[in-house]
Amino acid sequence: MMKTIAALSFIGAACAFAPAQQGRVNTAVSLDISNELGAQMPLGAFDPLKLMEDADQAKFDNWREIEIKHGRVAMLAVTGYLTTYAGVRFPGAEDWPTGFAAVERLFTTAEGQKILPQMMLFFFIAEMVNRDASEVTGVKPAFPGDYRNGALDFGWDKLSEDAKKRKRAIELNNGRAAQMGILGLMTHDLMGNVADILPLAK
Repeated sequence: MMKTIAALSFIGAACAFAPAQQGRVNTAVSLDISNELGAQMPLGAFDPLKLMEDADQAKFDNWREIEIKHGRVAMLAVTGYLTTYAGVRFPGAEDWPTGFAAVERLFTTAEGQKILPQMMLFFFIAEMVNRDASEVTGVKPAFPGDYRNGALDFGWDKLSEDAKKRKRAIELNNGRAAQMGILGLMTHDLMGNVADILPLAK
C-alpha cells in the first residue's frame, strides 16, 4: 500500500508541473528568464526541459507561483518529518509511528479514521487561505505567490526593494532545496534506511 501511495505522490507531483495544452499559437514576445528572480549562480536560468521556451510573462508568473507553492508545502513537510523523527508528538499520540507507517495507520485504525476528517478540514482551510483572493478583496498580489490579500503583512511593506528581492530569493531557494529534501526522505523511508541518514531516527 505504501508503494502505491508513493507512486501516486510522484505522479501527482509530475502532473502538477506538466505544461498545459495550448489551443492556439502564442504570438507574444518571448521572455528572457535569465533576468528573473531565481536565475542565479551556479545554475543561472536552469530550464533543461525548455518549459519557458517562447513563454510570456503571464506563463512564467503562473509557473513561478506553482514553484513557490510547492516549495512552501515541501518546507513544511521536511520540518514535520524531521520533528516527528526527533520524537516530538502531540499529547496522546506518543505511540504513533513516523513516516509512511503513520500514513498507513490513518487508514487502517479507528483512531486514524477519526483524525482523517480533521486533516482534510485543515488542508481545505489552508488551501483557501493561501491563495490569490484578489477577486474578493480587490487587492492585487505584488508578485507571484503573494497571498497577503491585504490582511497579513508582518512588516513586509516597510522593507526596501532590495531586501524584498533578497528575501524572496531566499524563500525560493529554500523551497527548491526542500522539494529535493522531502523526496529524498520519502525514498529512504520506503527503502527502510532513514536511520542511516538521520541520527535521531528511531
